[in-house]
Amino acid sequence: MFVIAVLGSKRSGKTTTIEALVEGLTERGYHVATIKHVSEPDFTLDTEGKDTWRHWQAGAQTVLTIANQEIGMMKKIDTTKLRFEKIVEYCGSDIDVVILEGFRKLISRESTVPKIVAIKSFEEATEASANFHPIIAFTCVTSKVAEGLQIPVVDVLRDHEQLVDIILSHMGSS
Repeated sequence: MFVIAVLGSKRSGKTTTIEALVEGLTERGYHVATIKHVSEPDFTLDTEGKDTWRHWQAGAQTVLTIANQEIGMMKKIDTTKLRFEKIVEYCGSDIDVVILEGFRKLISRESTVPKIVAIKSFEEATEASANFHPIIAFTCVTSKVAEGLQIPVVDVLRDHEQLVDIILSHMGSS
């Protein structure tokens, strides 16, 4: 299982980058999972008053919802102590590539996780270069943003295949 992280500031193009990666990798036959970090402290997948919420209120530690085309699992766990390896285990063994969105504090210097950083400016690229290791690519909506950097800069709206090729080259070397 190959794990990669997509990082960047708000509205920098992280989700657009992930959409391009998922589409490109699945077109090439890979099974992909994504894991999105939500930093809002009171966020919940559940809705007060719904049956699953009532299950929580009754004391369930894990609640699964099963519909015609999907399964959802919610599990009560202290996520502040989870390491990224444990988080990735939740994806299952049939996954080839896991793409993490966010998790800045958890994986910023984790050398085993290559990073793609979505940027809006040259300054963001410079800051990311100082804080995230290893960075294998920057993404943005115009490659002029990061001209002169030693790391490839990919315009994901026009050339997402280049980004997929970068990922595949790193998968082959890991």
